[in-house]
Amino acid sequence: MATGHADPRRRERIVEATLDLIAEEGLAGVSHRKVAARAGVPLGSMTYHFGGMDELLREAFGRFTDHIVGVFDAYLATPGDRDQAREAVADLVHALSEGSRRDLVLTQELYTLAARRPAYRELTHEWMRRSRTHLEKHFPPDTARQLDALIEGLTLHRALAREPHDRALTLEAVTRITTPGPDPRQETPHSPRAAQA
Repeated sequence: MATGHADPRRRERIVEATLDLIAEEGLAGVSHRKVAARAGVPLGSMTYHFGGMDELLREAFGRFTDHIVGVFDAYLATPGDRDQAREAVADLVHALSEGSRRDLVLTQELYTLAARRPAYRELTHEWMRRSRTHLEKHFPPDTARQLDALIEGLTLHRALAREPHDRALTLEAVTRITTPGPDPRQETPHSPRAAQA
């Protein structure tokens, strides 16, 4: 195994150790010393590979968002029609909400960081953009935006609920959002406003 700066996996181990610490102790529990110990690398490796904690956090959360977008891709890349896409979205919600607690905590830590420090919103904006790109393969852009928010909300509710709702309710919610209906911005001949005209 390579040692010193020649170790090709050292940077990757540092990033993974950072994500593990954030998931276990929150951002407040992350320090260069703790990350180095967790990654099994000398403390000097931290400053060799990263210009500071901000650079490390950006890379770590960037790696995490790549992982989550990969999960979206795994579920949404194959549906052939809209009904299959609805089923896939329901499956995605349940996979995310029943999956890794680490992923759930890291998601909330990233959102909290982005809410407090606008510079990190680039990561959340890019994540949302990439997620919607997958959804827009099957649904119009406005619907994809609504569906993206629904996925996150239902995932969080199911993950934290004492009695998580079942898949039938998830699919019903997805179907309601993705079923075209009358445009509420358009007046109908029988609307009260039209009758007064």
